[in-house]
Amino acid sequence: MKILGFQNGHDVSYCVLEDGIPIIHEELERHLRLKEPKGSGLQYALDQLKDISDIRHFVMGNKNGWNGKSSDTLKDYYNFEDGVLGNGYPEDQMAKAIFSNNGGYHETGHHQAHAANAFYTSPYEEALVITIDGGGYEFIPGTEEEQMIDTAFTIWQGKGNKLTPLEVWPNDKLNIGSAWSMYTKKIFGLSAGYPKGHQAGTVMAMACVGDKEKYWKDFYDAFVQGGGKTGAKLLDNCTKYKVIADKSEQDTFDIAASLQHATEVILRETLNHCITTYKPTNICLSGGVILNSVVMGKVLDWFNIKNIFIDPVPYDAGLAIGAARYAYHHILDMPRIDTPLNRSPYLGVTYSEAAVRSAIDRDDCIVQEVTDSVVLALLAGQNIISVFHGGAESGRRALGNRSILADPRSPDMKDLINEKVKHRQWYRPFAPSILREDVKDWFKIDIDSPYMSFVIPFRDDVKYKVPAVVHLDGTGRLQTVTEDSNHWYYNFIKQWKAETGVPILLNTSFNDREPIVETPGHAVNCFMGTNIDYLYFSDYNILINKKK
Repeated sequence: MKILGFQNGHDVSYCVLEDGIPIIHEELERHLRLKEPKGSGLQYALDQLKDISDIRHFVMGNKNGWNGKSSDTLKDYYNFEDGVLGNGYPEDQMAKAIFSNNGGYHETGHHQAHAANAFYTSPYEEALVITIDGGGYEFIPGTEEEQMIDTAFTIWQGKGNKLTPLEVWPNDKLNIGSAWSMYTKKIFGLSAGYPKGHQAGTVMAMACVGDKEKYWKDFYDAFVQGGGKTGAKLLDNCTKYKVIADKSEQDTFDIAASLQHATEVILRETLNHCITTYKPTNICLSGGVILNSVVMGKVLDWFNIKNIFIDPVPYDAGLAIGAARYAYHHILDMPRIDTPLNRSPYLGVTYSEAAVRSAIDRDDCIVQEVTDSVVLALLAGQNIISVFHGGAESGRRALGNRSILADPRSPDMKDLINEKVKHRQWYRPFAPSILREDVKDWFKIDIDSPYMSFVIPFRDDVKYKVPAVVHLDGTGRLQTVTEDSNHWYYNFIKQWKAETGVPILLNTSFNDREPIVETPGHAVNCFMGTNIDYLYFSDYNILINKKK
């Protein structure tokens, strides 16, 4: 049985579940080469899949997200039971598939889909599920009618196949995501959406070099007072701190650090409420705010809970996956499936050798047939190498399949990549990809972090060995790699360890101020337009460099 989940609006995406296992997940921005474009997830799915006639169930992961139509309007417009079609396209194709396959159409709440993505992806049979973002429509539990509110914080109980809402907070009680969006744009002058994407990560990087004590109480008070997306205190802070930020770079860093610290304090208090009230053994987290990996790393210290799971795509592109999972497990009551494939982030299209060779058939490229050993030697020689392997990662964090790799031992490598390749600020850090079995020897907390979800401190006795991936505060946003999660990447790092004694590679996304590359053509274009030294198509042992 196939289920198609899709997300409309921003973070346009779709996912196909086959017998409960995700087999593909794609985001529109990868193909358009623009960050966070708006559109129809169903149309995008049809464009990519070409044929959706074998899909039995369709699920939209964002209530009221269908071009402003409510669910009731949509259901009236398409009488799926009678097979009566409307005049729209691709809705016609959807209706045909539903009628032909005796299937169904479903909608989830915004946070319901977030919660489903986290819980059903996790290995836990039972868990407390918490979603935190910038707001989305959700059902209010316990009401007689289908009443909905715009909320940015929800709590759920996941058990077996079922998700039950426990708390849905109104927007004016807590909205960290909207506050960060507003501050990112109006204080720091950075993009908070289309076409350059949400640049809150830049603010997080600034926080590492600022004074967190300087203004944090002001930002904390704004969080406490709430106010949804337009709270008066939030707006006042935008005006007040924009003036200060314009004075100097260090003033900007101090504001960023204060904002980050206030976020940590309010989230610690909020999560403490969840933990003391419900006393969970396992916790699942999702929503855009969960991308704040600095906070997530500190959660491990704050609470005595070892089992914390964050799904690979916690922001709104993950709603497509969560919606499909919710329909399969909760609505259709199909059993959970315990397999590594259920948690794999590598859900993009795999491209053929013919597609690769077509992309590199150009006069300005030198093509070589090589082995991994040759590429590792080039890395040891301080070359920067982009890697194109298998299907792309879901989400906005490169995890070895669409990555730029470099030697973490080089003290100059971070500055070199920031300036010559990524064309971004000097303080922006890079991630360490590390063999899972070596985490305890390099970091102060021994944890699984396959999706770069946690920033944690390096051990003082080893961090000097890998200066290119150590943040200014001595931490790192690690990606743990196992043979089950990515066979090629694991063995590549393992060979690097055998030759250098270091089980870590510098890993950053294969892009330059644009979405991560998707196709072989995107990869070649990005490579040729930057100072990356080599491009390695590892599936076919093809290495290219530029003609001088």
